Amino acid sequence: MSQANTESESSNSLYYPPGGILVWLIIFLEIVTFAMGLVAFNIYRANEPVVFAESQALLNRGIGLTNTLVLLTSGFFMALAVHYLKKGKNGISAQMIAVTVFFGLLFLVLKGFEYSDKMEHGIGIEYNSFFMFYWLLTGFHFIHVLLGVAILVYMFFKTRSGVYNADNTFDVESSAAFWHMCDLIWLFLFPVIYLLH
Repeated sequence: MSQANTESESSNSLYYPPGGILVWLIIFLEIVTFAMGLVAFNIYRANEPVVFAESQALLNRGIGLTNTLVLLTSGFFMALAVHYLKKGKNGISAQMIAVTVFFGLLFLVLKGFEYSDKMEHGIGIEYNSFFMFYWLLTGFHFIHVLLGVAILVYMFFKTRSGVYNADNTFDVESSAAFWHMCDLIWLFLFPVIYLLH
């Protein structure tokens, strides 16, 4: 076993989780931010139950559910990408990252259709309290996914060229952690915004 691998394994502890402590601090802060937004959403919903129920009925649950499955699938392939990279299989790892990017782009396209439909019907951020939260929360998440896709495209080319390999997985693990955060946040946004009354 190489010294780099030994150091990598010994560093995977509470203080040095996969991807490093800094990325996990960022993830924690992002999750807290979205959690605060969802708490505020529910407070407003308690004060305006009719408005929120009527507005929620205007959402496309089919697209919301599809996007949930899309992100979960993308997370699975990103986990495979890290797995194969650690095994020294750069080519397969790069392919898994490419599949993850595909599903990330699919999420963005489907969300774009949903946004377009809302705008065509004059439903913007100022429409009412429900849609103020809808646009802010899902829009902020959309930006995160867009950023995640851009990062993964970079990871794809660097992994395929061998810059990232079994002895150099740190950046790919960090990217995977960020991507899984996007999955996790959506798993909270979807039921709260689209399903719960």
